[in-house]
Amino acid sequence: MESPSYQDPTHRHDFVLIFEVTDGNPNGDPDAGNLPRVDPETMQGLVTDVCLKRKVRDYVDATKGDEANFKIYVQNKGIALNEMHERAYHALGLQPKGTKEKREVIDQTRPWMCRNFYDIRTFGAVMTTKVNCGQVRGPVQLTFARSVDPIIPLDLSITRVAITLKEDVEFVETEKGTEGGKVTEMGRKAIVPYGLYVGYGFINPHFAEQTGFSNDDLAIFWEALTRMWDLDHSASRGRMACRGLYVFTHDSKLGKAPAHKLFDLIRVDRRDPQAPPRRFGDYEVSVPAPKDLPEGVTLTVLEG
Repeated sequence: MESPSYQDPTHRHDFVLIFEVTDGNPNGDPDAGNLPRVDPETMQGLVTDVCLKRKVRDYVDATKGDEANFKIYVQNKGIALNEMHERAYHALGLQPKGTKEKREVIDQTRPWMCRNFYDIRTFGAVMTTKVNCGQVRGPVQLTFARSVDPIIPLDLSITRVAITLKEDVEFVETEKGTEGGKVTEMGRKAIVPYGLYVGYGFINPHFAEQTGFSNDDLAIFWEALTRMWDLDHSASRGRMACRGLYVFTHDSKLGKAPAHKLFDLIRVDRRDPQAPPRRFGDYEVSVPAPKDLPEGVTLTVLEG
């Protein structure tokens, strides 16, 4: 059975991803006390491409990680990258010589890494470490996501009954009587009351051919963008969900229209500009009709 065109990596694809957060922190900034990231000039919320790729990696690892060619290279489990590189050398019967490895060795280890690690053949990787496997430029690239409207990060005080220090829970006899016995501690929690974020992505068929990025790889990528949010729930992230995934597919490798012009065709507008948005229903998403698309470009709505 032939795959639909939006799952064909030999075509160029540009896509728009829309997601929401309610009473949560979608992507904390460590330089700002883990408050939600914002553009300081516009106060629009930001979510990094790295954050989104982490969710994709975790989804693929959870659903297909037991398959040999769907391993994840950038782990969040304390596994060193050089250990991953050594797998390629051992599998090929080679001995690593350091960062200045011979080209013929890199030409063997780099394809091995692409074949076995999903995120390398998808997003690419810089593997020029002590155990050198070269560099890979991946076919799938993501931008930062930006909220449609300004957000107001809230830094809330909370109390907890879990005391950190043993001495804080012990009673001490003093001249004033018995002291100590702390039963609560103060804490902080940063949230966004509501934010609707829009991010953009690009799939380059030329790089897909180089890394071996396949129809199955592209299919699981689209699936991850719509379903990864349900595997990533936590108290700190509140309620996050995909609200739209719109894929523009070109009938050629080079493409038939600039990506920015296609992205402008997807509009997200407030229904009531005077009322603060607190749910997805406060917005209206406008999608172009097929007749309004450039020749050679089709639009597939995977979510929305």
